[in-house]
Amino acid sequence: MFYTALFILSFYSFPASGVLPNALTLPTKDTLFIPVYNYDELKPLITKDNDTTYVINFWATWCTPCVQELPYFVELNKTFKNQAFRLILVSLDFKKDYIRKLQPFVVERSLESNVVVLEDNHSSYWIDDIDKTWSGSIPATLVFKGNQRAFYERTFHDPDELKEIVKPYLNL
Repeated sequence: MFYTALFILSFYSFPASGVLPNALTLPTKDTLFIPVYNYDELKPLITKDNDTTYVINFWATWCTPCVQELPYFVELNKTFKNQAFRLILVSLDFKKDYIRKLQPFVVERSLESNVVVLEDNHSSYWIDDIDKTWSGSIPATLVFKGNQRAFYERTFHDPDELKEIVKPYLNL
């Protein structure tokens, strides 16, 4: 049984196709699977050129403003779930906190969107690659559809404000 589970999980570890696996495979803190990517593995997920609107939020459990705005992203995901829309929550939590903090956090808050971890020590490269204006502070949010992109290095304080930012992308 152990080897079968290990074999199945190995398919979720490296997204060669650029397809994001379901981040919440088993919804308990003891069995939750959250994919961990380096930037080269994450990049295909945040640079897709198709008819889907993507919202990529960079956050961490230790970031109070990030945690405060997460319910707005959860609401956003529910609002647009029947449209060509995809929310990806990219955790920048420290490796030592994945099991002790991140997994229980995701389960307790019932985060239904795709949660992934970005673990890459070359932040000077990937921060600039995501957006040249990004200082690296979080929360930060990338919204895009095709070649239309906007980057927000700030906290959202209102779910309606976030929805208004996303709506124009849905109509492109």
